[in-house]
Amino acid sequence: MTKRTERANSTEHQFSTFLVAGRLYGIDVTKVQEIVRPMPITSIPLAPNYVTGLINLRGQVATAIGLRELFGIEEAASSECMNVVCRIEGSLISLHVDQIADVMYVKNEHFESTPQTIPEQVRKYMDGVYKTEGNLLSVVNIDKIRENINANNPGKGLKAA
Repeated sequence: MTKRTERANSTEHQFSTFLVAGRLYGIDVTKVQEIVRPMPITSIPLAPNYVTGLINLRGQVATAIGLRELFGIEEAASSECMNVVCRIEGSLISLHVDQIADVMYVKNEHFESTPQTIPEQVRKYMDGVYKTEGNLLSVVNIDKIRENINANNPGKGLKAA
């Protein structure tokens, strides 16, 4: 049996991981379309502070979301942000993150609900956490982020491209 077959038959999940303010976050790899370097951003007047603008990905427009702003992290990023581009129901969302980490496989047995010690501003976008060797992986629910964008922009939310 190959490693890939073993993983498919196990109780593991695969996450594309990244860092924001030194904390480890992950998104299910099936939701991630690509990872791209910093790109020019077109601002959107009157958008919430966490909607940093729009980026053009080879002719497709993605809404750029600053996770530091969305999570209420006030300290500034130390370098240019990377983009984790996710496709949800035909829409593209680009999450600005501080640094890209590895793809991680985690076992179901290490999953826990999101701790109450995580601020509500962050917790409401989490599915839970995985205890990994020496770190805590917080699982971001990109669908909840999309719902928040649409709820704060009635009639102007993300639509399928």
